[in-house]
This record gives sequence, structure tokens and C-alpha cells, in this order.
Amino acid sequence: MPLAADLDAIDWKILKELQDDGRMTNVELARRVGISAPPCLRRMKKLEERGIIRGYRALLNGEALGMDVVAFCMIGLHHQSENELNTFSRRIADEPIVRQAWMVSGDSDFLLHCVAPDLATMQTFVIEKLTSAPNVDTVRTALTIRQVKEEGLVQIGS
Repeated sequence: MPLAADLDAIDWKILKELQDDGRMTNVELARRVGISAPPCLRRMKKLEERGIIRGYRALLNGEALGMDVVAFCMIGLHHQSENELNTFSRRIADEPIVRQAWMVSGDSDFLLHCVAPDLATMQTFVIEKLTSAPNVDTVRTALTIRQVKEEGLVQIGS
């Protein structure tokens, strides 16, 4: 059964409001979605228990913190066996420059969202950690110019 079938309109409103502002109090959230605070808190807990809400984070301004370089690295492997895919996944799991990573289809096997303090650090990471990794065939890096849109990860509503 599709997950959406288990969510009612209030659940969707809760998700939208939290995605827009995860710091609001339960009382404020309840007011925004049109219910009282106790059932709102119960609904939130249920959404958390079901894994629909995975957590809460602060969105940091990387540039203000001296993290000026954002890049996307597309990684192609020589071989795409499950073992090789898992090995590469483990290799990048503890790399602090890699902020998000996806296994993808198409011309690349992995897409990495990377953030570094400067170009030299990014270059060192690409050369020493990515291109030199066993089974890595290609590394294509796209340096960003500026971010033009930032939204929550899931579109809610129209």
C-alpha cells in the first residue's frame, strides 16, 4: 500500500510545517495545522516512529563558516558488483567533505555532494581519495557557482 494512503490531511500539514520550520514549538505547530497540542504531539511521535520524520537539523550557512567550495562529484566504477558498490559506499561514509551521497543510474555510479573550505582541499580530496581509490574509473567534478534554490527534500502540497 502506498505510504501516502496512511496519511491524512493533518499529517500532511504537520509534515509541511515542520519541513519549513522544524524549530517551532508543538503549540505553534498545533495552531498552524488547526488542532490542539496533545494530539499534534501524538501525531508527530507516530510520524517519527514510522520513520516518516527521520530527524531534525539546523541548516547552517557554509559560506559564513568558511566552507566556500561546494561541488558535485560523479563517480564511475570499473565494476558494479554489489561488493564493489558497497566497498565504495563504505570508503566515502567517513569522509567529512562528502555531505550527501547517492548511488545513481546512468553514466555514473555515485553522485557526491561535497563541501570544502577551499579549492585546494577539494582538489586534494578528489585526487587522493577519489581518483586513487581502487575500482574508480572516472571522476567528474562540477564546482557550483551559487545556489539558486533551497527547499525541503519532499514537495508537500501543490
